[in-house]
Amino acid sequence: MARAENKKAAPTATRLAADIARILRQHAKLTQENLGKKIGYTGSAISAMETGAQPPSEEMLLGLEEVLGQGLGIFKEAVKYIQLDRYPRQFADFALIEMKALTLCSYQTMVVDGLFQTVDYAQALIGGGYPPLPDPWVRGLVEARIGRKTLFSREPIPLIELILEESVLRRVIGSPAIMRDQMEFLIQCTHERNVTIQVLPLDRGKRGEHAGVRGPMKLVETPEHQHLVYLEPQDEGLLISDPAKVSTYMQRYAKIRAQALGPDESMGLIEQLAGER
Repeated sequence: MARAENKKAAPTATRLAADIARILRQHAKLTQENLGKKIGYTGSAISAMETGAQPPSEEMLLGLEEVLGQGLGIFKEAVKYIQLDRYPRQFADFALIEMKALTLCSYQTMVVDGLFQTVDYAQALIGGGYPPLPDPWVRGLVEARIGRKTLFSREPIPLIELILEESVLRRVIGSPAIMRDQMEFLIQCTHERNVTIQVLPLDRGKRGEHAGVRGPMKLVETPEHQHLVYLEPQDEGLLISDPAKVSTYMQRYAKIRAQALGPDESMGLIEQLAGER
């Protein structure tokens, strides 16, 4: 029963790769233990892959290609599809857009944007959510989130902006040490010439205006120069393409950016908070 439930819960590409691996392994007359030894994994890891309990890593897929692939490139080709499987279902479509974005602007009010999260921060955030997820799926989601960082150095280089509410930096996720490392990583990211990070201070509302009270958003410009907005309320993904609505969000984002601390002042605040941790 557990095997059936695991397989049913696994995303489509993961299930297909698992079934192909099992069929080819049996055709080669290899046990799970034998196959595991050939590619550097335990028999239990092969079993977890075949039942869908643990999505295969890129390294495992390349090992399967070498031993079972018969030169066809099946498992090598599966890497990109299983990488998409690792994203939450509501995020997968936007992930494809994000990969090719010319411009990516993010305003976050609760947590650090996933693109900027450290491994430990992502682990604490995903692993501590509700309802709780099985450990293998938490690891898969963390790996997928960290894998998005290739966007920072991709060609053509995208313009990336992040605006964080100051409360995000003060909200402890995991531990004070994890938060310190997370803030130090944010500081490191600003050394990239295509990355800008700003902080919207806690007392912004005292001035009678706060353009960000309606919540977080992501703005993206595609290679075709189309402007889109992505919202993710309560595990639901909403992609907005209507020009009039997108224009409203872009104006609101511009106002949020104007109300935030400047980049240098923002880094000074992050450095101060990191020191306090």
